[in-house]
Amino acid sequence: MALCGGIVAVLGVVRLAFPEVTRPKGEAADTLVEVVKLEEEIIVPEQKEEEPEQKIVQRKPLSEELFKLASTPDGRVKWHPVRSVPSYAASFPDVQDVQIVSAKRWGVQPVRSREEAEHCREQLVYVAANPLYCIDQRMKHSIPYLVPRASHLLSLIGRSYMDSLYIKGIPLHRIIVSSVLRTEDDVALLQRGNGNAMSQSCHLFGTTFDICYNRFSTVSPPGEPERRAVQNDTLKWVLSEVLRDIREQGLCYVKYEVKQGCFHVTVR
Repeated sequence: MALCGGIVAVLGVVRLAFPEVTRPKGEAADTLVEVVKLEEEIIVPEQKEEEPEQKIVQRKPLSEELFKLASTPDGRVKWHPVRSVPSYAASFPDVQDVQIVSAKRWGVQPVRSREEAEHCREQLVYVAANPLYCIDQRMKHSIPYLVPRASHLLSLIGRSYMDSLYIKGIPLHRIIVSSVLRTEDDVALLQRGNGNAMSQSCHLFGTTFDICYNRFSTVSPPGEPERRAVQNDTLKWVLSEVLRDIREQGLCYVKYEVKQGCFHVTVR
């Protein structure tokens, strides 16, 4: 009996140290196949006003480098733990005074109204149609335009986030952008109900966007049932890792907003 008890104890330690040994045979490989299938086919709306319902299929190859990072030589998914960051406040401390300098350097001149913003389209990029992220459908106080430099940053974050989910074996989700370019009229209207809204908002310059950390958009392969739900805390931890890494590369400033439930990001 003592011997049996010892064996049980040893097996318990092994299971805690190496949780992948308890997975059913073929489970990791199945996950990899699913992700490969999703990576190969993404449905995006075709930008044609006369045929708004028409869709096209864009096919792209799975990154060979990403495949090597995410799998073992026999095709099984590696174990990549989710670590998050030690502290949101310490990892993302870039306050308004820091971000506004970069916003003024790289951004457009603030515009008073949305009608006036229409005349700045040569300096701005429309960002509401992208398979790497979602623009919040509830967004009321801003319009989906950014300067090219900030647009590239947003795409980089969206791509890096999905890549990170993939190599960690987590079902794919897209980040949700809750605020983008604001006009002076938008800021004035927002200040009526939001004490944190500033007259000299970084959002006025088209260099800044907010990414939700408590809401994400689940990605499901076309024609298949919705993927299993993932806890928002897990998705938030992965997003924090991605933003920390990109910030440490000197590509952006990030502020963790507690009340607004978002990461406030400005391009550098």
